Amino acid sequence: MLARAARTRPAGREDARVRLRTASAYHEVAGLVLEENEAAMPGVAAGIAVLAGIAAADAICAVRLHLIHRGDDHRAAAKLLAQATPDGPKLASTFTRLINMKDEAHYGLTIIPTARARDATRWAAVLVTRAIEEVER
Repeated sequence: MLARAARTRPAGREDARVRLRTASAYHEVAGLVLEENEAAMPGVAAGIAVLAGIAAADAICAVRLHLIHRGDDHRAAAKLLAQATPDGPKLASTFTRLINMKDEAHYGLTIIPTARARDATRWAAVLVTRAIEEVER
């Protein structure tokens, strides 16, 4: 088992289920926003997809490592995710792509193109799908 890092907290299966429900809801809403408001607000969809990815990563880490990352440094969360499963490095890479979009999606003054918002929702789907597999195994 991993040594507990300073910016984590213990977590169990119930935490994983809660974070999975959150991830699934965010992902669903991101898709709806993209579908309904594609031309107007793709950044909103991207921002919600980022939240879905964060919650999904938490669910995976809760089940596998019994830890959830806490704090603003989401790159540290990627490192934790990389250790969680055999395909963790690949998941962490997908998660990092989402996190790299976070500031622009949540705080940026520029418009995120629809194609990037679609990428974000697709990356979130990868993480949510893996979280479902982990929580239900």
